[in-house]
Amino acid sequence: MTNKLRRSAAIVGVGESDTFGFDTNKDSLTLHTEGIINAANDAGLNIDDIEGFFVTGGAGRFQTIALAEYLGIKPKYIDSTYVGGAGFIFFVNHAIAAISSGMIKNAVISHGEVGHSIRARGNKGTGGGFNYDPWDPSMQFEQIYGLWGAPTYYAHAMNRYMHEFGVTKKDFAEIAVVAREWATLNPKAVMHSKETHPFGGPIDVDTVLNSRPIAWPLNLLDCCLVTDHGGAVVIVSKEQASEYKNEPVWIEGSGEAISHINMSQMEDMTITSAHLSSQRAYEIAGMGPKDMEMAMLYDSFTYTAGVTAEMVGLAPRGEGTNLWKNGLASPGGKFPINTNGGGLSYSHSGMYGMLLLIEAQRQLAGKAIGLDGRQTTAKSAIVNGTGGPLASTGTIILTVDR
Repeated sequence: MTNKLRRSAAIVGVGESDTFGFDTNKDSLTLHTEGIINAANDAGLNIDDIEGFFVTGGAGRFQTIALAEYLGIKPKYIDSTYVGGAGFIFFVNHAIAAISSGMIKNAVISHGEVGHSIRARGNKGTGGGFNYDPWDPSMQFEQIYGLWGAPTYYAHAMNRYMHEFGVTKKDFAEIAVVAREWATLNPKAVMHSKETHPFGGPIDVDTVLNSRPIAWPLNLLDCCLVTDHGGAVVIVSKEQASEYKNEPVWIEGSGEAISHINMSQMEDMTITSAHLSSQRAYEIAGMGPKDMEMAMLYDSFTYTAGVTAEMVGLAPRGEGTNLWKNGLASPGGKFPINTNGGGLSYSHSGMYGMLLLIEAQRQLAGKAIGLDGRQTTAKSAIVNGTGGPLASTGTIILTVDR
């Protein structure tokens, strides 16, 4: 029997902030607002008609309320769940539940974050400046040994993975190379060319391996960008989907999962909760990995993308990096991945999940503007977001009828 949540909602519009990248001179509230306005215009939704409001990232402690006030709206349903970069995929899951229950007919999911320029405003970056309780397990068992910040967390996991499966830094470097290949077809990508950034343009494996060491075995080009960015998506009920400007991108299934928050409590650093969130999404969709024609996988680090590919069933254990070899995931390949350039080469403000959703919608709706070869022919996609130190994951399955 078909799950009642399958195709109960669709993405009908997406938008990004008017500008993004480095030193935008905007605050997060502005980035949120620009993304929402552009997404609403893309869908043909009046701002005053927003019923569900799902917000996280950079707008302050009362960010959802502050942003609603800024926009002059009073939504029926609000959600400010914070689980890191996976949060926007969680929001899709929550929006489907609210829409399916009849509480709302539409939802806007929003993000805005000054990940880069905040450094010039008295903060060292998106990962610093927190004051932890000295009795916090992270303080007692991790930070006193130098485990501090995302690169150190992911470096530990990647090191264990390489030891266990015999995978090399060169294998992971292929992921960064393919991401840059897609970015060179996308003029909006931060690393599109030398004109968009001094270190932009094509790279090869040696470029990645010879880039500055960050935390062994991660080099600079194994790590995502840190930018300013805002974005939003519009989700509506199945009954209303045909009333908007764009062809509906159907949400076939969705799932969310968590596993830990302290790396010392991670049962296996080579396994993430994406195997659970994807299983839940596949079950609702009545589909499986073999039905997917494209993937948007969180790439905060090359390791994140590689291990996630295995967790969502796209590759066997220990073979995730093979998806990026021999042109398979590259432009023109049989299984495109992160077609905007990903967090590694497109943009990454600190929580990348929103941009996964935006790119998936554009690809499936046939609106991926760029150079020849950027628009794929895929009609289905799996989207997986990862948050925290490999702590939370959200997965959705998307299709289009074209």
